[in-house]
Amino acid sequence: MTKLLVVATGNPGKLREIQAYLTDSGWELTLKPEELEIEETGDTFSANACLKASQVAQVTENWAIADDSGLQVDALNGAPGVYSARYGKTDEERIARVLRELGDTPNRQAQFVCVVAIARPDGTIALESEGVCRGEILHAPRGSDGFGYDPIFYVQQLQLTFAQMTPELKRSVSHRGKAFVGLLQKLPHLNQ
Repeated sequence: MTKLLVVATGNPGKLREIQAYLTDSGWELTLKPEELEIEETGDTFSANACLKASQVAQVTENWAIADDSGLQVDALNGAPGVYSARYGKTDEERIARVLRELGDTPNRQAQFVCVVAIARPDGTIALESEGVCRGEILHAPRGSDGFGYDPIFYVQQLQLTFAQMTPELKRSVSHRGKAFVGLLQKLPHLNQ
């Protein structure tokens, strides 16, 4: 039997991305109501993911899933962190700001973090999973795929930026991919 899972986003692209991870999970995904806006007031990725999942679940009275993710740069004390999406008005501005703030710093180590949370219809959190992908920040963008900070996030083992990877390769190594692998391992144990 298929269960409805409301995705706490208004972004159809994110819905498709999450759908790709949950293809054979038995869940049918749908976008949250357009008019429902949730302010991300948490100071961690976990707090924001749980907040979004919980509020969408309570309003829709359905199971809900949310994720929060971002870039943490070691030399910038973890910035932009939970403010990754608000670090500039456009992807180009956000990338330029990170590169400007890093300057010629030799320590380019960074990581992408993603936390995924599923909430029950009453808003209580049923599952949470975190994924981390370590990498480094290049001095200039490379590649044209992906979004956000993908063109400057370089994964040493593959010698590619996220923006140079195929969607399948990125899914297999990314923070979001790892968070969903963890989630899928816990999903069968979820008391539905």
